[in-house]
Amino acid sequence: MAACVPTRTARSTRTERVHRPHSPPPAPNRRFHIAGADVSASIAVFLIALPLSLGIALATGAPLRAGLVAAAVGGIVAGWLGGSPLQVSGPAAGLTVVTADLIHRYGWRATCAITVLAGLAQLGLGCLRVARNALAVSPAIVHGMLAGIGVTIAVAQLHVVLGGNPQSSVLDNLRALPAQLAGLRPAAVAVSALTLTLLLLWPRIPGRVGRLLHKVPAALVAVTGATAIAALAGLTVPKVDLPSWSSHALAGLPEGPVLGLVAAVLTTTLVCSVQSLLGAVAVDKLISSRPALLGSRSTRVGRSDLDRELLGQGAANIVSGALGGLPVAGVAVRSSANVQAGAVSRNSTMLHGVLVVVAALLMVPILDLIPLASLAALVMAVGIQMVSLHHIRTVTRHREVLVYAVTTLGVVFLGVLEGVVLGIAVAVTVALHRLARTRITHYETEGVHHVHVRGQLTFLAVPRLSRILHHVPQGTHVVVELDGSFMDHAAYESLQDWQRTHRAQGGSVELTGRRSGTGLDDRAGAHAEGGESTTPRGLDATRTAEAPIADCRCRPWTPWRNHQCEVPRETTATRRTTGTTDPTDTADTADTADTAHAAHTTRTAGTARTTRTALPGEPTRRKESTGATGTTETAETAELTEPARSMEPSGHQLMRGISAFQRNTAPLVRGELARLAREGQRPTQLFLTCADSRLVTSMITSSGPGDLFVVRNVGNLVPPPGEESGDDSVAAAIEYAVDVLEVRSITVCGHSGCGAMQALLNSDPGDDRTPLKRWLRHGVASLERMGDDSRSLARLAGRAPADPVEQLCLTNVVQQLEHLRAHEPVARALRAGVLELHGLYFHVGEAQAYLLTEADSGEDVGEGDGGVFDHVGTADVSA
Repeated sequence: MAACVPTRTARSTRTERVHRPHSPPPAPNRRFHIAGADVSASIAVFLIALPLSLGIALATGAPLRAGLVAAAVGGIVAGWLGGSPLQVSGPAAGLTVVTADLIHRYGWRATCAITVLAGLAQLGLGCLRVARNALAVSPAIVHGMLAGIGVTIAVAQLHVVLGGNPQSSVLDNLRALPAQLAGLRPAAVAVSALTLTLLLLWPRIPGRVGRLLHKVPAALVAVTGATAIAALAGLTVPKVDLPSWSSHALAGLPEGPVLGLVAAVLTTTLVCSVQSLLGAVAVDKLISSRPALLGSRSTRVGRSDLDRELLGQGAANIVSGALGGLPVAGVAVRSSANVQAGAVSRNSTMLHGVLVVVAALLMVPILDLIPLASLAALVMAVGIQMVSLHHIRTVTRHREVLVYAVTTLGVVFLGVLEGVVLGIAVAVTVALHRLARTRITHYETEGVHHVHVRGQLTFLAVPRLSRILHHVPQGTHVVVELDGSFMDHAAYESLQDWQRTHRAQGGSVELTGRRSGTGLDDRAGAHAEGGESTTPRGLDATRTAEAPIADCRCRPWTPWRNHQCEVPRETTATRRTTGTTDPTDTADTADTADTAHAAHTTRTAGTARTTRTALPGEPTRRKESTGATGTTETAETAELTEPARSMEPSGHQLMRGISAFQRNTAPLVRGELARLAREGQRPTQLFLTCADSRLVTSMITSSGPGDLFVVRNVGNLVPPPGEESGDDSVAAAIEYAVDVLEVRSITVCGHSGCGAMQALLNSDPGDDRTPLKRWLRHGVASLERMGDDSRSLARLAGRAPADPVEQLCLTNVVQQLEHLRAHEPVARALRAGVLELHGLYFHVGEAQAYLLTEADSGEDVGEGDGGVFDHVGTADVSA
């Protein structure tokens, strides 16, 4: 269909900046510019940071101005020098317990000096480039530390909420709680209750009004509302008292035991660094959910530089401590608010720090009206939220609840550094226990003895293995299942010695679960002894070939290797229907087993040939070669012999694959699938892609069971609704995904070398004699879109499409997104703001995904004339 191929070049008519290869780069535009999105985001973050900074300072027992100093320095210094552009730094709730303990032991001025020393330590760690190593700490320890800090904060601030003063430790606070309840102050309790009520109910206001009101932070509403009502009601409660800056205390030399000061510096460094680095990683994940930040060159935000982030945090702590401020760290609440508010650069973080400075200088009379009980209630709520039920479920699922619990209790009752060290010790002990733990079971089924070894087979398990093997009767058939990825030399020799002894006594041994060639499989042992196969009667070669699990190399959760499984040679021998020059040479053309996961390919010593069925309009590809045997084949002979050849090596592939799944993968996913069976599926994405066997959706998206609701068809087509010849199967899947499953995004994914697009280019107009050709008519709109000179073409970032087929593949994704918007469930969800549409192009040969990131018309993706498909990898979303 040559008339449908565009006559103009694939290059967009949009003006592009050309840079010659050997010319110097153009001078950058040095004009300082702040995007409007950064301004609005900085205001939102400022409104959250102001009350939280005062509340954290109150919780630590530090001067209230210290919280404002830390917020301003964290925003300006860490925002300017840090490696995570959108992370907001300042006084963090995770540092409350550490700072309060330092103030109680050494005083405020010494605490400022310790903060400076901790900043210097962070600078040293950043120069050593060890930031990535800090992420090696078990998440159970980190979450346990934060949970312990949250419990400590909540218990301490409960006294302030009730109108009293907190004690120095959790145990003291718990002991004093009955007396505090007996002498509570109604005014303080009323203000705290009002603050908590507004804080909880404000985000839950439904409807369109709620969506508008949610733009105002709940923390600001809670504190402002409680302050206003307390002032109108004339309640007598302690309020914020910001002294003059002239009396502001700066850092002083610390005094005390050297070891104690070193421990204090290390504790502050540890908590500040770990919280900031984990926060940077979390911000990267938030950015990955915003395609606009990944594709647009003017606002692209790359992956965080963790070493630079550590340097920025160290500099901020040095400045904050020197100016009399609290320790600084990355704060999750303010960072997430910054990303969600639409920030596009580090300017929003820095501008929020400037706003804090302005507030500290000009808003003192207003800040002095805030009741302390309201700030205490706000910080107590933050502490409670640090004990995350989601984290508890996660560590329970990964069998690390012991590490989590020990760390939490250690932080609560002993201290942050002591609790973290205790958690690390427990985590190492658990890891060593799992490594050394090997389960060995023995049972008999129909006269066959099974010895199942689960876990790593090391010298520590040799005594138990020998004891169980000793109880196996002589002269019996034994199946030893090795379900582990490692066997040391001691275990190898022990198992090999027993195997020889058992065979010498008339028994037979079958080892499964490991690769062949280890010297422990049946065939190797039989040939080494020069005897017959030890396979018992009834287990002949045919039955053994039906389930050669012992030869399967496909292990779960390991890099994909094209499903390379070794199939016994005797199962792959086939009769040749082709003529040869010498009948004795036919033995040389026996097939070797190298089955492919996505294509039927046969490799032989004398003949190599690959065929596949072509879609309409796609040329049939056949490769023929003549090897040492002189074999020649005609097209008719190839068509007759190819099904037999392709089926014989993989005749039992389905059963072997299922057996390998039951043996290797099912034990790892059974718990998760059981949960999905109980709770039902809750996918977040509808993934609509082509039926091409080379497109593995779970591999491309790194997803697992329950993550994707997948619809596959030839050409990843979305028939428009309302057509007389429309397709209800795709429309039904869309309706079910949007209305019933309530997915949050729909992705249309095309791919390179699409046979459907090739067939569409080569098809004749009006030719719908077959079901396939009638189906491909839903892609005619894409063909017409590509040939429309009034539209700009979809393109790849950095290069032009390789050929018209690739151009049509890209255009088809954009066109099908337009069809998708026409479906009523999708249009309704888009209007409600609960659904996003994404376009994706996967180049099979490059193993590279391209995300549709912008439209030429400036409208949403899929509505404009064209679009840009940019590298997902270059956007650095894989934090």
